[in-house]
Amino acid sequence: LDDQEELPQLEEKSIYLAVELDLENGQRLYSLIAIPTEKLGRFVPIPRRYSSGKKAFIILDNIIRHCLADVYNEVMNVARVSAYTIKVTRDAELEKDEAITGSLMENLSTSLKKRLAGTPVRFIYDREMPAAMIHFFAEQFGLGDKENLTAGGRYHNFKDFIKFPAVGRGHLVYERLKHVRSPQFHQHRNLFKAISEQDILLYYPYHDFRYFSDLLRQASIDPKVTAISISIYRVASDSRVVRALIAAAQNNKLVSVNVELQARFDEEANIEWSKLLTEAGVRVEFGIPNLKVHTKICLIKRMEKGKEVKYAHIGTGNFHEHTAEIYTDFSLFTCHPEITEEVGKVFDFISHPYRSLKFKHLWVSPLNNRENFRVRINREADNARKGKPAKIMLKANNLVDSEITDLLYKASQAGVKIRLLIRGMCCLTPGVKGLSENITVVSIVDRFLEHARVSVFHNLGDPEVFISSADLMKRNLDYRVEVGCPIYAPALKKKVIDIMEIQFSDRAKARVIDAEQSNAYVRRGNRRKIRSQVEIYHYLNSHE
Repeated sequence: LDDQEELPQLEEKSIYLAVELDLENGQRLYSLIAIPTEKLGRFVPIPRRYSSGKKAFIILDNIIRHCLADVYNEVMNVARVSAYTIKVTRDAELEKDEAITGSLMENLSTSLKKRLAGTPVRFIYDREMPAAMIHFFAEQFGLGDKENLTAGGRYHNFKDFIKFPAVGRGHLVYERLKHVRSPQFHQHRNLFKAISEQDILLYYPYHDFRYFSDLLRQASIDPKVTAISISIYRVASDSRVVRALIAAAQNNKLVSVNVELQARFDEEANIEWSKLLTEAGVRVEFGIPNLKVHTKICLIKRMEKGKEVKYAHIGTGNFHEHTAEIYTDFSLFTCHPEITEEVGKVFDFISHPYRSLKFKHLWVSPLNNRENFRVRINREADNARKGKPAKIMLKANNLVDSEITDLLYKASQAGVKIRLLIRGMCCLTPGVKGLSENITVVSIVDRFLEHARVSVFHNLGDPEVFISSADLMKRNLDYRVEVGCPIYAPALKKKVIDIMEIQFSDRAKARVIDAEQSNAYVRRGNRRKIRSQVEIYHYLNSHE
């Protein structure tokens, strides 16, 4: 690096070894080595003959460290070599050129290149790294502020451990989940026939995401299907969903795809998918200026007995077959005429955002989502003030919206019993006398990432149940296109409520969120130890 006018471009998600070389002539040099985890993986098995017959692994970083002297001694006389892991973080926000000239894709492509080449906002280094070396790299990166420098451990990118190899001992590895069959889909080779008989609700990863990708695949070759519309936020790198959409376009279906180019850290992938879809004849749109399209909706139009019938999917998670194996999410399949009509109106809103649209069934951000929450929370509060039963159950990734928080406080003060399942950020403080003593908040962190968003309102014993793509955050309620949907079928409504109740009964992985922020596990007392993610699997197996 000492002979370089500027530092080589470091990739944001990669890790590097910063190498300090002391030469025999007394000179000190600095060097960088990229750790090629994308090509080789992070964990390398050691042959049993070198590991006392045990199954052992070495981290790729350490193999490179071990061989550093050999690498550099080929070109210089090295007396001592030391290496420290580093990585950089760049500003995640993309600049959008609001000029009329140039497409959104071109603007974001240019902005993405700028981000990838831009000045880092954070430099993370091994805390054992010498001060002079830290100063050298900080100066090279243009980071004068110490707040941009973060001391870490010897190893970075712990996300790589999600791909740690199975070591052959059953008790150390989760058994592969055998998916719960959907009897409705399983009984019908024609999946449209299954949906036409009754609404179907799947809960991933317990159910198989292939039901959805198979529906798209079937639609792509069904001569009765005329059109498919879908919104894409994140998809798998080898997406069966995208392949089915391309096949549909090649079979002369009218395929419209809204691709969210500003899905954070998936911008580059979504730009490439957009190009691929466009080349296949798909009509690709890029949503609404200043509003991210975060909906999980799909609409299929099919001619049946001379009439157009619409089939809709509304979900809480992305159309991503890999995350559907580790994220819990609901997917509703329906041909309810009024709901499917409103799903079509959402796509119209995305294409023509300045039209005035009203929704009776769907909760759509930024149009009526917040107002629907306001009306129903206030209704429960009014019922409580009249001495009537009043309850609310909400599940979300994050609760940070100030108005929703205030509405829940007021409902609690009115006597509404409120239970919240919040996995991530929670700005509401439960259990405060005179303010929130009727509110309990639980967080569950277990094998699967709790990702579904659910709202249940008691409604004087006739509960209203909704699933949604929106978190309880200002950005989701006001600055994104989100869709929430009512669950009308009594059996499916009961299924959602039962799953929520199982989660609130968790005595193994549930933690209490309280004013002290202690995050203590829920006390079991003399009650049976319930691990909700396991109980839900048994529940679905016995009720499907």
